[in-house]
Amino acid sequence: MTPWLSEIAALLDVSSVFLFLITLVVFSIPVFIIFPPIPVERSDALGQTHSKIGIPDEESNLRNQFAAQPSTGSQANGHAETSQPQPPRVHSLHIYPLKSCRGIELAEATVLPKGLEHDRVFCLAQRKTKKPAGSDAAASSETSKTAEPLANVDFWEVLTLRQIALMANIKVDLWMPDSSKHSRQLGPMAATDGSDGRESFLVVRFPWRSAGVKGLIETMAAKLSRGLSAAAEREFMLPMSFPSPQEVKARGYSHTEVTLFRNVIPALNMGSEVPSELALYLGLEPGKLALFRLDPAQRRQVFRCAPTRDVAGYQPVVDFQDAYPLHLLNLSSVRALESKIRRDVDIEHLDARRFRPNIIVSGLPEYDEDDWRSIQFKAASRKNTDSVFDVSCRTVRCKLPNVDPSTGIRHKVEPDYALRHYREIDTGAPKKGCMGMQLCPLFSLDDVRHPLQSTIQVGMEIAVLKRGAHHAL
Repeated sequence: MTPWLSEIAALLDVSSVFLFLITLVVFSIPVFIIFPPIPVERSDALGQTHSKIGIPDEESNLRNQFAAQPSTGSQANGHAETSQPQPPRVHSLHIYPLKSCRGIELAEATVLPKGLEHDRVFCLAQRKTKKPAGSDAAASSETSKTAEPLANVDFWEVLTLRQIALMANIKVDLWMPDSSKHSRQLGPMAATDGSDGRESFLVVRFPWRSAGVKGLIETMAAKLSRGLSAAAEREFMLPMSFPSPQEVKARGYSHTEVTLFRNVIPALNMGSEVPSELALYLGLEPGKLALFRLDPAQRRQVFRCAPTRDVAGYQPVVDFQDAYPLHLLNLSSVRALESKIRRDVDIEHLDARRFRPNIIVSGLPEYDEDDWRSIQFKAASRKNTDSVFDVSCRTVRCKLPNVDPSTGIRHKVEPDYALRHYREIDTGAPKKGCMGMQLCPLFSLDDVRHPLQSTIQVGMEIAVLKRGAHHAL
């Protein structure tokens, strides 16, 4: 051994090594605080001044949804019930702030003329190309040989689980200001309108892992921060309040039309907020994916089977709902349809969340809701008021429920096959199945509050005020 190595070895006794390690740890602590090895998530910062709303999955009111659901006065498993049957009630409540993505389960929700507060506020849309109107006729005319060909037209089309099943894996967290919290680092977060209130935020998360060593670090960080079962994710944050003209300009938003089915809707394009990785996750080109929302002052009016202004006192409106403000589902009806599906390894049970309802009710006979015309949810105490709804029409189903909401995997045939074969019940929707009911909220015409609103809670009893025929339009 060379002399200089011998000198170093002599110095490296146990106590020296121990003191060196202690010194290294002490000096590393402030470095890790300033430059944390695990990226700080937005939820970590929001948690200092906000609270995340919603019921955790392990406490969900649907955690036992596949158990027998005996209806009022019925028998379970062929044996008479020994306990007093429970009256029909609100079983669970759900909102979907980002259309066709993972929902949030609530214990209580505010009912507005547009439906439940925070429901279907945002949507994702894909930029597509189509031939201009009249191009086919122009191509067949005699002048087409000399005329310049008409250029294709770009347009934005709302994306749903019908087109991209992986949207089921996009999760959202809604963070509301909590007056009991105050961050020494962030302080109170003032609202954008300068009021004393604070902003609410929607955090959007989706599975994403970068390539190579960076992806390995992201996976390790996810497991260290959220548990061993966690996977790497990418997230972005959206304010729930509608931006001011100054914010629209500053953030690069634009007012653009977006198409939902056959409806062309004026909306705000907030595509600058969407990370390119989300488009890649969904199998799209980054420049062809954007995010939209409606101006609350310019929501879409609902007609068709909805009550008129003369009846309701206002004209029902929606954001990015398909047609009506709210969707109700009877859990007993879901179990009845489940008995008709052709089970295989990909679909053992029929999850009620496949139908993306806002209100799930229980304690009713199967399909009892098919002829409801008006219902009431009774308040549990005098502090709250009853909620009344016009049952406008049945929900005519497409193939969207074929997508498993937990995995984003689309089944080839079910439950669409069972719906078409056993639930073709509406003369206005031939060769299509129906499941659930579309609702419009009704408010007391003597109510002087503005805006009109009521509250609905899990556990509220249900009273059917009127029954009658339906014909989908």
